[in-house]
Amino acid sequence: MPTRTISVRDEAYARLFKAKGPGESFSDVIMRAHWNTEPVRARDYLAMVRERGPAYPASSLDAVEELDRADRPALDKWTTA
Repeated sequence: MPTRTISVRDEAYARLFKAKGPGESFSDVIMRAHWNTEPVRARDYLAMVRERGPAYPASSLDAVEELDRADRPALDKWTTA
């Protein structure tokens, strides 16, 4: 079976190590993890934001909005500069 080398933060390694049982590999620990594949509905996201606080600081959102306001279509769609 092919393998990959990955880098993880020390905190992540410690959590994996703690979750690993006798005779179990780190791959086994990762494979038994539950990965949510369902999309998040707006009401669920709103509940999460109300519980945890905003995912992005207001300053970041303000910067995105400013860039969006300044964005204009290219005069010539065939050039990239």
